[in-house]
Amino acid sequence: MTEPNLKAELVRYLQDGRDALLWKLDGLSEYDVRRPMTPTGTNLLGLVKHLAGVELGYFGDAFGRPYFDKEPQPGWYGENGEPGADMWATPDESREEIVGLYRRAWEHANGTFEALPLDAIGHVPWWPEGRRAVTLNHVLARMIADTHRHAGHADILRELIDGSVGMLPGNTSLPPGDRAWWERYRDRLERAAREADARD
Repeated sequence: MTEPNLKAELVRYLQDGRDALLWKLDGLSEYDVRRPMTPTGTNLLGLVKHLAGVELGYFGDAFGRPYFDKEPQPGWYGENGEPGADMWATPDESREEIVGLYRRAWEHANGTFEALPLDAIGHVPWWPEGRRAVTLNHVLARMIADTHRHAGHADILRELIDGSVGMLPGNTSLPPGDRAWWERYRDRLERAAREADARD
């Protein structure tokens, strides 16, 4: 496979994850996109904010293309931010602002993909000494994995919020079944888990 084709394929996989994550916010209230759904506070809008920052760091700062040369850097971004500040939205940060930053991060990253070959060397300043030098290919593969991991988190959070499931609009990637079917299916799994535990 030629480099342009490989790069295009990698970028397509990254974009699939980006689109899947943003879709999980559709139709939800401000409360539901922000509410902490796990003991560690994981929430939908925080996942978007986090990935916006990660993309700007990996595909901007690490390759000498800092995004925040163009606009003021938010206080949560970078080494001086409060721990965890990139994982949730303050009341003053609108959904539109965070989603907009994520989309601008895509554009900035896409500019890096167009400008540099996959074997271009970058430096990740927040990684340990000795591991900071990376190729664009390495960082792109890592970002695909990270984005899809967080899109999976978003799948679970959205299901817990309102029962919505699926990878993309019109594609649940789940077997068909109405609410009663899924209740029976879940009950069967619960019985299997209890039976296995009783044998232990």
